[in-house]
Amino acid sequence: MPPAAPDRLPPATATALRGPVMMHQHWDDVAFLHWAVDPALVAPHLPPGVRPDVLDGVTYVGLIPFTLAGAGPGTGPAVPYFGTFLETNVRLYSVDEAGRRGVVFASLDTSRLAVVLGAQVAFGLPYRWSSMRRAVRVRDGARELAWTCRTPSGVRSRIAVRTGTERLEGDLSTFLTARFGLHVAHLGRTWWVANEHEPWPLRRAEVLVLDDGLRAAAGFDLPGPPDHVAFARRVTTRFALPVRV
Repeated sequence: MPPAAPDRLPPATATALRGPVMMHQHWDDVAFLHWAVDPALVAPHLPPGVRPDVLDGVTYVGLIPFTLAGAGPGTGPAVPYFGTFLETNVRLYSVDEAGRRGVVFASLDTSRLAVVLGAQVAFGLPYRWSSMRRAVRVRDGARELAWTCRTPSGVRSRIAVRTGTERLEGDLSTFLTARFGLHVAHLGRTWWVANEHEPWPLRRAEVLVLDDGLRAAAGFDLPGPPDHVAFARRVTTRFALPVRV
């Protein structure tokens, strides 16, 4: 049996990637909505060789809408048009036997078909093209953002948040956002793709609208409001080449 994952997550900081940078991108206007769940609910959805990462006895399912902007290969220039698109993902939290804490994507919806095809072939990620929209307004001095998504099978998601000014810190915020890599099953193996970025500039946020079918479609029918809500304007992320777990 592998050792149990530690129940506390120490403060995490990004470290320089080992080896060449595979790609770079910005993550802009990111909303983090999270539900606490029993790790046993998540375990069947993880690749071989990884297990649910836990904090205070629970793990989390995240619903994350944002804009991926300025993506490009290596350290070169961003790819015009195809390097910027909307994305909403449902993600889980994982740790492998080497102690690497990351995320596992249960679903990834995006507005660029070329990105879907490339990510599926190259990395085995569960990308899916969907019809997506984003709107932003300022009301009473605060930004309000809304995202809509409709999958080819008719699954719909509507999310709207109002951003605050109070900073969010602490163990839970770190656990949910300081994840410097992802685990993915591809070509019969489990892979680790490391990334680095500056600390998230997290702020509190309020959910205005939540009518989401993406979580249930990914296997997580979670009633009730999220247990943790946060927002961040931007981080710049660099990814390393995949390595086998």
